[in-house]
Amino acid sequence: MSNYTAFAEFYDQLTDNVDYKKRAEYFCKLLERHGHTMGLTLDLACGTGSLTIELAKRGVDVYGIDASPSMLTIAQEKAAEANTPILFLCQRMEELDLFGTIDTVVCTLDSINHLTEEKDILQAFQRVALFLDPNGYFVFDVNTPYKHRQNNTFLYDTENVYCVWQNTLDEETGIVEINLDFFARQEGDMYRRSNECFCERPYDSAEIQILLERAGMELVTIYDDMTFSPASPENERWVVVAKKMRKETDRRGA
Repeated sequence: MSNYTAFAEFYDQLTDNVDYKKRAEYFCKLLERHGHTMGLTLDLACGTGSLTIELAKRGVDVYGIDASPSMLTIAQEKAAEANTPILFLCQRMEELDLFGTIDTVVCTLDSINHLTEEKDILQAFQRVALFLDPNGYFVFDVNTPYKHRQNNTFLYDTENVYCVWQNTLDEETGIVEINLDFFARQEGDMYRRSNECFCERPYDSAEIQILLERAGMELVTIYDDMTFSPASPENERWVVVAKKMRKETDRRGA
């Protein structure tokens, strides 16, 4: 899994189509819809902290974790500029280690897809379950198998960088290799080239449910992205709502 050393520099420019304000409002409404108070919240794989900051502005007691030091450096700078003190920690999802339990975990923009081995996604889910309070909620989005059915090439031309984004599907494994070539504009007609490469794996709803249950969580529902409509097979992104299972003794009222 890449640490996004090169990508961090250009991440916000290449994802400026993401409306983090609306996404933060959506997650707040989603959890309210399920009768859950967010409480102490973790933004898992928070990247450059855009969603973390938007949640904090809405009064959520939130902190962020990401595996990329470069991403977290930018997140800290953005939080300082927004005058929004937030704790950011550098950890991998599958090695999550918190100071105590939390009420809610959110994980967005296909971060879960970056775990391409079943053992890794199971370990990440187990770590989330370990630190969730009883009846705590885990909400995350995933790119769907439908989105990754074919190879794609995208070109981005911004004020500061030209990017060639290539997705290559391995039909045997279902894993998509993503190659990014960045050409950062320098003085005059000069460009500085850098590269980032990582992989994504799509998971279907049945796989997600099985992995959640093996980790000690139950699947509550799956929505199409940014809606409250049931997940459809031809949507490119789903939002998964999961809940930590209570122990058998809790169910009996012991």
